[in-house]
Amino acid sequence: MPSQITHGQILHEQVMVTVNGAPVMVSSSATVAVAVMLAGQVCRTSVKGEPRSPLCGMGVCFECRVAIDGKPHCRSCQVLCEAGMEIATEK
Repeated sequence: MPSQITHGQILHEQVMVTVNGAPVMVSSSATVAVAVMLAGQVCRTSVKGEPRSPLCGMGVCFECRVAIDGKPHCRSCQVLCEAGMEIATEK
């Protein structure tokens, strides 16, 4: 018997990404910022050595920049996770 979806319930596929080489399982509807946080990492370090992570969550502040599949300075709060994605924080 097929599973029933109740009102308000959304089913999302789980995907595996890597954050600094460590595998992280996240929902396909999650942003890269979520994957970085689940991995216990910060997105980058400021010029003064302070850890930086998402602040605004809408792509304005640029505090959440990471490298995604080798492309640097991506705003992690604006990109959805895809299977096999390689995320590297910019420390």
